[in-house]
Amino acid sequence: MANPSIEEDEEAMEKPLLSSSDTEPPNSKGGIRTLPFILANEAFERLANYGLQPNMVLYLTREYGLRAATAANVQFLWSAATDFTPIVGAFLADSYVGRYPMIGFGCILCLLGTVLLWLTTIIPQARPFCDQFSFRCTNPAASQLLILYSSFGLLSIGAGGIRSSSLAFGVNQMDTTKNPQGDTKRLSSFISLYSVVVNISIFISFSCIAYIQEHMGWNVGFGVPALLMLLSVISFFLASPFYIKLKPETSILTGLAQVVVASYRNRDIQLSSSDTIEYYHTKGSIPAPSEKLRFLNKACIIRNDQQSLTLNGIVVSDPWSLCTVNQVEDLKALIWIIPIWTTGVFMFLTTSQSSFPVIQATSMDRHITSSFEIPAGSFGMFVVVSMSLWLCLYDRIILPLASKIKGQSVSLSSKNRMGIGIFLGCISMSASAIVESVRRKRAIQQGFSDDPHALVNMSASWLIPQNIFLGVAQAFNAIGQIEFYYSELPKSMSSIALSLNLLGSSIANLIASLIISIVDDITKRGGHESWVSDNMNQGHYDYYCWLLAGLGVVNFVYYIACSKAYGPCKNQGITI
Repeated sequence: MANPSIEEDEEAMEKPLLSSSDTEPPNSKGGIRTLPFILANEAFERLANYGLQPNMVLYLTREYGLRAATAANVQFLWSAATDFTPIVGAFLADSYVGRYPMIGFGCILCLLGTVLLWLTTIIPQARPFCDQFSFRCTNPAASQLLILYSSFGLLSIGAGGIRSSSLAFGVNQMDTTKNPQGDTKRLSSFISLYSVVVNISIFISFSCIAYIQEHMGWNVGFGVPALLMLLSVISFFLASPFYIKLKPETSILTGLAQVVVASYRNRDIQLSSSDTIEYYHTKGSIPAPSEKLRFLNKACIIRNDQQSLTLNGIVVSDPWSLCTVNQVEDLKALIWIIPIWTTGVFMFLTTSQSSFPVIQATSMDRHITSSFEIPAGSFGMFVVVSMSLWLCLYDRIILPLASKIKGQSVSLSSKNRMGIGIFLGCISMSASAIVESVRRKRAIQQGFSDDPHALVNMSASWLIPQNIFLGVAQAFNAIGQIEFYYSELPKSMSSIALSLNLLGSSIANLIASLIISIVDDITKRGGHESWVSDNMNQGHYDYYCWLLAGLGVVNFVYYIACSKAYGPCKNQGITI
C-alpha cells in the first residue's frame, strides 16, 4: 500500500511552479513554488561573487600593477566588507525595510558591481597600461582605482543585501500554520538544500569560472559572472507576485542595545540581595535575572518613578529605560560566549589567506595531463571538497560506527570540535610554510631567484595537503561554532549565530590586512627584501606562514583557557 505522504509530495511536484494548488485560493502567496526562484537567485549570486575572487590577485598585480602585498590587502578588505554587510542588511531588513526590498536592492547593486568590474576589462582607459611581456605597468590613476574599488563596494553591499535575507525570506514562504508537520519537514529540507546549493556554487566558482578566466581571458572571465548576476536578478523578480512579503519587525539587536542603554540610565540603582521578583519586569519565561554580570540587572528593575501599570497590571514603560528580564539574560548569554568567539576570529585568519597561495601556484607545475592543468585559483576548491566530504564521513560513518562500538549515542561536543579545528588550522599553516620553503629553495637552485614568473620544476600537487587540512579544520571549527552558538544562546537569538560567524570572518580579514601591512613594513626596512615581496623567490612567504602558525598555537592555548573558564555546554557530547 502506497504511503499517502509520498503520494501527496509526488502530486505537488507534478504541479507547475507558478500555479496555485487545488486547495488554495488562486491568489494565495508563498509555498514551494517560490523556493526554486529564491534558490536560483542565491546560487547565481554566489557563482558571480565567488567566481571573481580566486584569480583577483592576479588581475590586480598583472593588470593594475599593484604590489602583491597591496593586492592581498585589497582582497582582505573586500572580504571583510562582504562578510560584514549581511549583518547590517539583516538589521535593516528586520527593523525597517523588510526582506523582499533588501534582496531586490542587493540584486541591483551586485549586478552594477559585476558590470562595472567587467567594463574595466573591455575599456582600455579604465585600467593602467601594462606590458604583458615584462609584467610592468604604469601607475594606476586615481580615477581608475576609484572605478575598481567602487565595483568591489557595490559587490559587497549587494551581497550583504541578498545573503542577509535570502534564507529567512525562503523560510517566510513556508506557512506552518495549515499543516505544521508537513511544512516543517519541507522547511528542514529547504534549509539543507540551501546549504547544498551554496556549496555547489562555490565549488563551480573555484573550478569552472577560474578555468574560464585563465584560458579565455579577463573579458570573458569577468563577463560570465556579470551574466550570472543578471540571471540572479531575473530569477528573483520573476516570482515577485507570488512571494509572501512580511512587514519588518523589531530586530533582536535593538533589544540588546536597549539593555545597554537602560542599565546605564539606571546606574544609580543600588543592587542588593534583598531584591525580590516583584521588582523585575518579567514579561517572558524568566522570573528573575541571574547573578552573573549583575550590573546589567539594573536594566530590568522597576522603580516607582518609571512604573506605569495598566488596568491588567502590565508594566508599560520606555523600553530604553526599562527592559524585560529576558532581554537582560539574552545579552548576558551573548557576552558570556564572546571569549570563545574571539578564538574563532583568529581561526578565520588561516582561512582568509587566499591571495599568496594563488601566486604560489602560478610558479608551479599545475598539469594533470599533458594538455590539462589546474587553474591557479582553483586550488581553493580542495578546501570546499575536503570540508564537504569530511562532514559526510563524520556524520554518516564515523559517529554511527563509534556509537555502535560503545553501545550508546556518541558525538563530539561543539567545544571539542572547535578546538580540533583550531589545531588543524595550525597544521595547515605549518604545511603551507614547509611547502613554500621547499618551493623557494628549488626556485633558487634552478636559477630563478630574479625571475618571479618562472615555472619551478615542482608539482603544484604539493599544495593539496594544506588545503585538505584547511577544509577539515573549517568543518570542525566553523560548524562547531554554529552548533555552540545555537545551543548556548536562547532560541530568540538563533539568528545571531550566523551573524557571529560572519562578524568573526570580517574582523579576521581586517586583522589579516593589518598583519600583512606590518610584516611588509618591518621586514623590508634597511633595504631587505620583504617577506611578502612581489618576487616570492627572494621574499620569505614561508616565514609569514610560520608567523601565522605561531599565532594559531597561541590561539589554541587561549582557546583551552576560555573553554575551561566557560564550563560545560548545555548539550555536552561524549568524547571519542
